[in-house]
Amino acid sequence: MWLLNKLFTHGDQPTPRFAFQGTVNWMRGLAILAENEFSHEALRLFYQAVQRRRANEEADALAYECLVMSMHNASSIKSMATIDDPYAIVRSAIIAWYYAIYYASKAMLAASSGTDPQTHAATGKIWQSELVDLQLVKSPFGASLTDLTPSNVQLVMIALRAGNTHDLNAEPTTKDMALGATLSYLKGTAEYEQWRLEEHVKKSSEYRQGGFTNFRSNAAKALRDAKLRPAHVNFLVQSFRYRGKANYRDAIYLSYGRDDTERVRQFVVDLGGVSGAFSVMAAHYVARRVDATDWSLYAADLLAHTRFNLPFALDEI
Repeated sequence: MWLLNKLFTHGDQPTPRFAFQGTVNWMRGLAILAENEFSHEALRLFYQAVQRRRANEEADALAYECLVMSMHNASSIKSMATIDDPYAIVRSAIIAWYYAIYYASKAMLAASSGTDPQTHAATGKIWQSELVDLQLVKSPFGASLTDLTPSNVQLVMIALRAGNTHDLNAEPTTKDMALGATLSYLKGTAEYEQWRLEEHVKKSSEYRQGGFTNFRSNAAKALRDAKLRPAHVNFLVQSFRYRGKANYRDAIYLSYGRDDTERVRQFVVDLGGVSGAFSVMAAHYVARRVDATDWSLYAADLLAHTRFNLPFALDEI
C-alpha cells in the first residue's frame, strides 16, 4: 500500500493491525463488563449510601448542564450506529464517546463538591480523589493505578490480574477475556504516563545538572520517582489517551486498508453502550446529591423539551 509505506518511511507509524485491535478490543471489553450492570436497580443499590449534600444551586446547575451534554453525546452515537457505512462516522463517534464520558465526570464532580475543573488533566486528578478513591465509581470504570513507579505498577498489575493472561490482541468474547483486555489497557496507559513524566524529568535542571543520561543510578531514580509516585491512571486518563490515539497518532487505521466493516459496526455499537452506561451512572450519582425536588423538575423538563432521544429513562432515576 503506497500511503502506508510512505508513512512508515517518514515517521513512527504504528502498525494498523495492532492499533485497530487495541482500539476496538478495549471498547469490546468494556462493553462486555458493563452489560447488564448499569440498570436503574443496580445503580440505586450502588449509590444507596450516598448522602444529599448541602444546598448549592450554582453547583447543581453545573451538574445539570454537564449531564445534558453527556446524554446528548451518548445519544448521538446511537444515531450514528444506524448509518450504513460505519467507517464514515467512526472517528466522530469516538469524539462523541469521549465527551459523553468527560461531561458525565464533570457532572459528578459538580454534584460531589461543586468543583469545575477547566482542563482534562485537572478533571482526571480531582475525579481520582473525590470519586475513585472513595469507591463511588462502578466497575469497570473505577479501576485505577496510583504511584506509577515501575516496581509498584508491576506489583499492582500482578494482583489485579490474579492469573488472568488475556490481553488486547484477541477480541474479547467472555468476561474473563474482557477483564484481561481492560487491564492491558490500564497497564499500557500507566506505561505511557511513566514515559511522559520521565521526559519531563529529563528536561529538568536537576537532571541536567546531575549529568544523568538515564535512570539507572539511585540519584536519577529518586528524581524520576518523585514525579511518578504521586501520579495516577484512571478511566478518565485512559479515555483522554484513547481519544488522542484514535484521532491523532494512529489516524490511518480507521479509514484505510483491510475491510473490517462488521467489526467497526460493532465498535460503534460498543461506543454507544459504554458511554450510555457511564452517563446513566453519573445521572444516578447526581440525583443522590442535588436538591431532590429540583431533580424531579429537571427530569420532567428534559422529557418535555429535549430535541434528542434521551439515552436512558431519566424519569426512572
